[in-house]
Amino acid sequence: MLSHKQGKILKIFGMVMEQVRKILVTGGASGIGAAICRRMSGRNSHFLVQTRANRTGLEKTIRDIERKGGRAKAEFADLAVKGTARSLVERSIEFLGGLDVLVANAGYALKTPITNVSDEEFEKAHATISRSFFELATAAIPYIEKSGCGRIVGISAFGPHVWRTTVTPFAATAAAKASMEVIAKALALELAPNGITVNLIAPGFVKKDQDAHVAISPEILSRLVAEVPMGRVAEPEEIASAVAFCASSEASYITGQVIHVNGGLV
Repeated sequence: MLSHKQGKILKIFGMVMEQVRKILVTGGASGIGAAICRRMSGRNSHFLVQTRANRTGLEKTIRDIERKGGRAKAEFADLAVKGTARSLVERSIEFLGGLDVLVANAGYALKTPITNVSDEEFEKAHATISRSFFELATAAIPYIEKSGCGRIVGISAFGPHVWRTTVTPFAATAAAKASMEVIAKALALELAPNGITVNLIAPGFVKKDQDAHVAISPEILSRLVAEVPMGRVAEPEEIASAVAFCASSEASYITGQVIHVNGGLV
C-alpha cells in the first residue's frame, strides 16, 4: 500500500509526463548520446544537447529530435574545464525553463596502461567524467526537485567491473567512472525522499559511428568480442533503451543502481 506522499508523487509524475519533458543530454553528437536523444524524443520533449566540438554530429542529432516532433538546442562546451558543467545547467534552464531529466553521457576511454598514464591524462579523465557529473547533478538538483518527475541518469562503463588479462582495462577512465558510480549512489540516497531517482547504465562494448574516434582498433575489437557471451557488441540503441527506461515512470522505484547492458560480460 502506497503512503499518501508516495501516491501524490506518482500522481504528479503521471500529470507531468503528459506535459513537455525538459531534458539535458551531454555527449549527444554521436553514438550512445545521439541514440538516447532519438529514443527519448517526441512532441512532448524539449532538449538541450551538449558536445565538446562535433558540430556536424550535433546538428544531425538536433535534426533527428525535431523530425520526431521535439524541440532542441545545441550547446558546445568542454566539460573538462572546471565550472563548465554548472554553467551548462544554467543555460539549459534558460532554454528549457526547467529540468526534468539529466543524462550525463559525455566521456571517453583511455587505453594507456596505468603505469604510463601521465598526471595530466589522469586529471583530465576525472575532470571530464566524474567531476563534470558531480557539477551537473548538484547544479541540477534545485530544478529537478521542482519537476515532480526528476531523473538523473549517467553512463558508466564495464571498466570499473571487468578486470582480466584478455580485456583492455582503460584504467584511468575506469577509475573516473568508478568515482562517478559512488557519486551517483550518494546522490540517490539523499534524493530518494523527494522521489528523484539516480541510476547509472554501464555498457559493454558498443558499436561506434563510422567516423567516430575509437579507443581500440576494429581488429582488436573483433578479438575482444570473443569475451562477450552474446558474441557481439551492443547497438547504441540498446543502451539508449535502458536510459529511457530509467528516465520513465516505470522506473520510479529504482534508484542507486548500476545497470549493466553488456551482453553478459562479467
